Formats: sequence, C-alpha cells, structure tokens
Amino acid sequence: MFDLSFLLEDGYLRLLRDGILTTLRLFVVSGLLATAVGVSLATLRALPVRVFKAFVIVVVEYHRNVPMLVQILVWYFGIPQLLPESLKVWINAGNTEFFFAAIALALNSGAFISEDLRSGLRAIPHTQQEAAWSIGLTHLQALRYVILPQGIRVALPALLNQALLLFKNSSLAMAIGVHELLYRTRQIDNLTFRTFDVFLIATLLYLLGTLALMSLSDRVAKRRTTPLGV
Repeated sequence: MFDLSFLLEDGYLRLLRDGILTTLRLFVVSGLLATAVGVSLATLRALPVRVFKAFVIVVVEYHRNVPMLVQILVWYFGIPQLLPESLKVWINAGNTEFFFAAIALALNSGAFISEDLRSGLRAIPHTQQEAAWSIGLTHLQALRYVILPQGIRVALPALLNQALLLFKNSSLAMAIGVHELLYRTRQIDNLTFRTFDVFLIATLLYLLGTLALMSLSDRVAKRRTTPLGV
C-alpha cells in the first residue's frame, strides 16, 4: 500500500527537499549559462565569417550526436586531466560535481538553443537587415538591435521546450554524484527499501516540474505576437 509516513522518519523528508533544491539550482544555473552560450553561438554563426561558422558547426554537431551522459562523464573525468594543477585545486575546493554537471548541461542545451535561434533568425525577412544597413548600422549592430530580438520572439516556444529538456536532463547529473532529486531518491531507496513508493514520489515531482514548464510554454505561445516586417 502506498504510504508516505516513512518520509517523516530519520530525515528522509529533508533529503528529498535537499534533492529538489539542488535540482532547481542546477536547472537555473545551467539554464542561464545555456542561454548565454546559445545566443553567442547563434550570433557567431550569423556573422559572415567562415571560421566562426565552422567552429559553431563543430560545437553543435558534437553536442547533438554524443549522448548527454557521455558529455557529463567527459567533463567530470576527462577535462580536469587537461587543466593546470593550480586550476584543478581551485575547482576541487568547491562543489566539483555540481560545477562540471552545470557546464556539461549548459553547453549541450546551448548548442540546441543556438539552432532554435538560427531557425528564428531565418524567419526574419532579409528586408529587416537591409533596412538596418540603410540607416548606418553595421552587420553586428543590425543583428544585435534588429534581427536577434525578433528571432528570439519567433523561437521562444522552441526555447521553452529546451528548458523542459534541460530540467529532465538534470537527473543525469546523478551519475557523477550531484545530490539532486534522483540521487536523493536512490539514497532513500537504499535506506528504506521502499522502491516503489520512493520512485513514485520522484516521478510525481518531476512531472510537476515539467507540467509547470509546459504550462508556461503554452501561455507564451498563445500570447506571442511576432511582427516580421515587410
């Protein structure tokens, strides 16, 4: 029989709360970093410089074709071996697992965000850019002040979908020891042997988070109006 009373024993509820907070913190930190990465990559690819475009293509294809879990493991086990000793000491002084999980999630999500933004930018009529040039804006200024803001509005539903994927992918951080929701769920399961109850609770918590993001996405999609110019 499904019974939640065991959570009140031995601090299990506190463990679950800590897992939820860590998941939310990981989602927010990696989401902010992913947004910056995605906008930067989309901007570089939109510039008329072949080296920039080639660099972005390599970054995007890597993150699109390598499993997310492998990327996290590469960052946690592989990248530190390439860093100077002083930098490794500085990183290890903090929450190493959280740091590398956030970086891996941000880069992966940022690569997909850049593709969504690129689609949004391509939806903007070329006359918008020509109009920006006609008033003396450079290519980069036209992109920053005219094209990119409109492209973001076009791509907003897809960007919110990336937020949903990022929230779910945060559970993979358990593999390197980040004490997020799934990690704490496994921990409580090992202590109580209430496998069904514990994982059902985790399922419901993840479901609540994804439904909240989906509701936000639907509301934005309904209210969005995007002037594309003439």
